[in-house]
Amino acid sequence: MRFGLAGLPALIVLAGSGCVAAGGLDLDGRVPAAVPDPLVDVPSGGALLEPVHIAYLAPPQGVEYVDELLASPVLRDAEFQDAVARWVEYWEHAAQPWFPEFLRRMGAFEEIVDSALSERALPPSLRYLPLIESGYDPGATSRASAGGMWQFMPVTAEAYGMKVGAFVDERRNPFKSTDAAADYLSSLHRRFDSWFLALAAYNGGPSRAQRILRQQARMAQPSDSLFWAHREHWPRETQEFVPKLVAAIIVAQSPQRYGYDPPLPSSPFRYATVEVPEATTLDVLARAAETDESEIRWLNPELYRGFTPPGRTYALRVPAGQGERFTTNYAAIPPGERMTVVEHSVEQGETLSHIARRYGVALGDLQAANPEVRPRYLRVGARLTVPILLAR
Repeated sequence: MRFGLAGLPALIVLAGSGCVAAGGLDLDGRVPAAVPDPLVDVPSGGALLEPVHIAYLAPPQGVEYVDELLASPVLRDAEFQDAVARWVEYWEHAAQPWFPEFLRRMGAFEEIVDSALSERALPPSLRYLPLIESGYDPGATSRASAGGMWQFMPVTAEAYGMKVGAFVDERRNPFKSTDAAADYLSSLHRRFDSWFLALAAYNGGPSRAQRILRQQARMAQPSDSLFWAHREHWPRETQEFVPKLVAAIIVAQSPQRYGYDPPLPSSPFRYATVEVPEATTLDVLARAAETDESEIRWLNPELYRGFTPPGRTYALRVPAGQGERFTTNYAAIPPGERMTVVEHSVEQGETLSHIARRYGVALGDLQAANPEVRPRYLRVGARLTVPILLAR
């Protein structure tokens, strides 16, 4: 099957004069509307496409902007189109059990992503990158320990200002990770001067990308075509990364054409911020906010241990409109009741692993709840805090 992508590039005309601030709000405090999908379409019969003009977020007036990724001449390459066709088939058939949920989550976070891309004048088609990286799941973790919606490795995350610690993993924070991803993608594009090369570096690592270019095309000008011509030198996943992304764009823009029901409406990510003065488990926080624990988890995916960090105040997100009520309710909870935990007295012969299995909690969670305890020097009679919230 050959796809009619030769109508690209799609001209995207910037309209409006607002200024987008960090976090996706303009200067009036309003959340901008989501960017309409950039043009990538597959008409029946493979007919070529006409350019489409669409509005974009917070641009300077009178400026025209072309989505450089979708304007790439490689999209008209026959082998590239064959690769896209294979991935369209994957998204259409093999991905059916989970793709609708991917689209639903995208609806919740797309304003955040669109605003970050707009602020840096990045191609709006990059809004689909979290779709193939994590299914837009802030809590996603890969076998290689990449985490969050944008699948950052810990070292890269910390280089871009995100903390990856025992209690909080900011790769899961949709705001911080999206800003970091947009900065990282900008940096990669400046470095490699090609969106195909930048995406290959994003997936396979910039050092590997630099090494391959040095070995295979030392004197060549960086370009999308250069990546495609030397793609066999990258790992298989990286070779397929851009075709997989383009195919996801095609299916996500017209899900009904590929057998999916229209995505269910997803509420945008809205919240109020409150101060939590000490370590508190999520069920207690939910009770104070008069909401479900699942809602607190959804709004604060970075709290992967199930409680706020001990020893410091934490800025917690609660449902919009519940900030004052939370503060009042939380103040009424005695400090000794703010952690849903049990205490365990260490017995002869017990290890942390044994205790974790006994209560059905992860060893890492037990260690995080007791940072002062050294496993090799566990004393009989020592009292451990076991966060039973995590065992449910």
